[in-house]
Amino acid sequence: MSKTIIFALAALAGLVAAAPTSIQQRAVADVYNNYRGDGTVAAGWPDISRWGSFDELWNANLPLIQQSCVWNGWGADNSADEVNNIKNAIGQVSSNTGVDNRFILAIMMQESKGCVRVPTTNNGVVNPGLMQSHNGAGSCAGVNPCPQAQIVQMISDGVAGTSSGDGLKQTLATTVAHYGSIQPAAYYAAARLYNSGSVDYTNMGNGFTSVACYADDVANRLTGWTLANSNCSP
Repeated sequence: MSKTIIFALAALAGLVAAAPTSIQQRAVADVYNNYRGDGTVAAGWPDISRWGSFDELWNANLPLIQQSCVWNGWGADNSADEVNNIKNAIGQVSSNTGVDNRFILAIMMQESKGCVRVPTTNNGVVNPGLMQSHNGAGSCAGVNPCPQAQIVQMISDGVAGTSSGDGLKQTLATTVAHYGSIQPAAYYAAARLYNSGSVDYTNMGNGFTSVACYADDVANRLTGWTLANSNCSP
């Protein structure tokens, strides 16, 4: 989903551990940078060392997660329990799949703004839940309160994948295999692949028939962007 609100498989086991511990105290900023090209650090895209820690990114996004349902007209805002369950589900699924919890959070914010009651979209493929997964089983559209099990299911559908399509684990496996190692561009390309089902490794702004700024947005979310004006214009 793109609505703007105001405001190699073996290698995957090392994705979480690959993030250097030195970044845990790195400050994040609500700034949007207009990235271009192939997603590499050489092309100006942020290195993983520039990402915020999970706690920094969570705290930066928390005000949005708490209010995004009403802001978007999707029903009652997340309750305190639902917010806590989202955070726990991200940690649980990250641990189970080896996918960096910060990357999961960034994709969730890109897809649903963290609203558990986000509507299901269908542009030829049914995309439900917090991660707008590929025909996933998890959804709380129109449901209040949203059960913890459904929140875990929504995050799992988008990360571990479904019987119908890939999740972040699979898109990362594809892009890591392309680059031959875990590197920043692999994450940005995986985001591109998650959104559009295809990736032009020379141009992350090529959205095919999907959101042109998707990889750009995700890269910015990983360094702290939340509400600042986007100047993305591929």
